[in-house]
Amino acid sequence: MTADIAIYTLTSALHDEQAIAQETESFLGSIDINYCFRGSDYSDYGSHPLCLIYIRTGGTEGIFRQLLPQLLEKSRQPFYLLTSGKNNSLAASMEILSYLRQHQTKGEIIHGSRTYISQRISMLRQLSIARQRLHSMRLGIIGKPSDWLIASDVDYDIVKAKTGIELVDIPIQQLLAAIGGNAKEGIAGANHIYETLKTLLQQYQLQGFTLRCFDLLTSARSTGCLALAKLNAEGYIAGCEGDIPAMLTMAIAHSLFDISGFQANPASINTETGEMVFAHCTIPLNMVEHYELDTHFESGIGIGIRGYMKEGPVTIFKVSADLSNHFIAEGQLLRNEAEPSLCRTQQVILLSNSSQANYFLTRPIGNHHIILPGHHKNLLELLF
Repeated sequence: MTADIAIYTLTSALHDEQAIAQETESFLGSIDINYCFRGSDYSDYGSHPLCLIYIRTGGTEGIFRQLLPQLLEKSRQPFYLLTSGKNNSLAASMEILSYLRQHQTKGEIIHGSRTYISQRISMLRQLSIARQRLHSMRLGIIGKPSDWLIASDVDYDIVKAKTGIELVDIPIQQLLAAIGGNAKEGIAGANHIYETLKTLLQQYQLQGFTLRCFDLLTSARSTGCLALAKLNAEGYIAGCEGDIPAMLTMAIAHSLFDISGFQANPASINTETGEMVFAHCTIPLNMVEHYELDTHFESGIGIGIRGYMKEGPVTIFKVSADLSNHFIAEGQLLRNEAEPSLCRTQQVILLSNSSQANYFLTRPIGNHHIILPGHHKNLLELLF
């Protein structure tokens, strides 16, 4: 199996190879990561999720410049220059990074304490694996976005260019026809929708979808809430209301944290304290400590999920339709509620920075946002 991290080297011919090899063994041995050492053999550069170039000495700038054209052909990754600081390696790394920036190519020097280097590489590995996962995703849009999502149009080509995600349109009629005369009410109907959606996932070879779910209320007298809760828990990305930006947000979260997140909309906001209520009628079952079954809120039809997530740190996350903008806020889940006048799963969240509450009233990215357990702002910001 291919290692996630590969380390390549650049060394000036002026330095003693034996001494440099000993320093390399000592330096790399002090970093707490698992890696594949490739040395000066760049033949498989770009085949690993994360490629590091260990600048071992000064005088390597010209060598790198000669290598650059073939490296750019092999990989779209930023260039991560690892350096111990010995033998003028930091100075060489700075010159190389300056050259890259002059040519509009991304890069970073990884240098500092052993703890910092280990943590930084681990984080970059997680991001690289996430980008790789996104690049191979096929996500379905089952039915068009709901009529009220007037600010959520997506250009499929832009999504493909920026993330590698392929978006696939699936007519809602195909789902409704499959449910057909077998439509049932209650749990039986909800489970039938679950099985039908899972068949569509396999038929179209999808890793996830967003569903124009309100059409099920009138056509099948049932809901997709239980199906989405179960499919998300099984590792698929399953979004509501045909909301494509929300689905893309969930896909990014899933690629990083192996959890899709709770798609919800704000129900109330206290801009002075930063306390907010988020609600929706479904939540991934692997995000809750326990749950109850109720009806769908707006219609009183079918099955809705009232999930109770563990109180503690959370992150609120959303990307824009063209992926050029995003919102990330950390906070604390204070409690779960069960008010009869709201969608069934209800979370009271206190933002860590109360001033961020104004975003929802002045420049929101649509109404749906994704709630993730834990604080993830640093990693999400680094992804962008």
